[in-house]
Amino acid sequence: MSVRILTPIQELETTGARASATWKIDDIRYLAVAQLARDLPGEPPYMNGGDSDIEAPLFRMEGERFVECGALPLKGGEDIEYFEIGSRRFLATAGIRRGRGPYELNTQAALYEWRDGAWEAMQYFAVFAAKQWRAFTIGERHFLALAQGVTVDGVDATHPRTSRIFEWTGERFELFQTVEGLWGYDWNHFQHGDMHLLAYSDHVSGSSVLRWNGDQFVMLQLFEEKGGRTFRFFEADGKLWMLHVNLLAHTTLYKFDGDRFVETQLLGKAGGRELCLIESGSELYLVRVCFITGTPQAPIVERESQVFQWAGDAFVLIETFETSAATSATSFVEGGTRYLAVTNSLSAEQRFGVASTLYRFNA
Repeated sequence: MSVRILTPIQELETTGARASATWKIDDIRYLAVAQLARDLPGEPPYMNGGDSDIEAPLFRMEGERFVECGALPLKGGEDIEYFEIGSRRFLATAGIRRGRGPYELNTQAALYEWRDGAWEAMQYFAVFAAKQWRAFTIGERHFLALAQGVTVDGVDATHPRTSRIFEWTGERFELFQTVEGLWGYDWNHFQHGDMHLLAYSDHVSGSSVLRWNGDQFVMLQLFEEKGGRTFRFFEADGKLWMLHVNLLAHTTLYKFDGDRFVETQLLGKAGGRELCLIESGSELYLVRVCFITGTPQAPIVERESQVFQWAGDAFVLIETFETSAATSATSFVEGGTRYLAVTNSLSAEQRFGVASTLYRFNA
């Protein structure tokens, strides 16, 4: 019998989990989980229902297990991004909404800084249906990109509705550039040689890859399709490759030809939401987590996600594993062992109270 790549070692009590972040302070490993909602007693199952006036639990790793050690206020949580600027440590949080129905999608996103042994809010951003933050640097410049927005009947934006890029001024982030997408989901930055790329995923306006020209980000390539969720870049044999997840269709592998990205492989069917690239020794693995198919009104919870291995010019499926409307996968190494934390957001019955899972990665 072959050894499985993923060995489940712990279930984390979460509710409507959407993303996780991990970091170390004073040799202690921490994990935070953004949570969308908890179930309301007597309310019929609905993936966009529930009580969003909740928090993001914080966990501390002890041995091979995480122990809850606090929480951050994060209503309707979608994302937590950990990053550092010099010796300073930050957590950027994003929540799509607040309330228990009706919901308010015009909210404040908080940026926390680690001060005197605790996370302290140090800046707030007026956001609309906020989804994900990405922190990245270009030379000595530090940026923080926010993906946000929805186009839903009866929901009006009183806060800025387009996705935005902020730049660090030394004590706070100020608006640097906007992107005219209406339903942003994610940003991803990658440096290939001297070229800096910034990919933007959008559900309705088409997703795009932008290129840094020294002053701002300009369009390199537009993908005119609905359902964009995320991108990932990697290099192999000196070539630049890119993955793009489309929830409504499939995940696509592209190769850069020097001018644009050219499609080379389709991975999986509809339902993909997030990716995690893992380098282990000389091998490259891809974890693709799957969320839902159907519609928000009649969703079909995806119960299986996949692990692929790079085979020189394509990915090969090597393992599937059980998930439940999975939303993110976060990899880290602790004590010489690699782990993978996968967040699950809905049960098969479309209830929020479903555990997320910590795996040992055996490759």
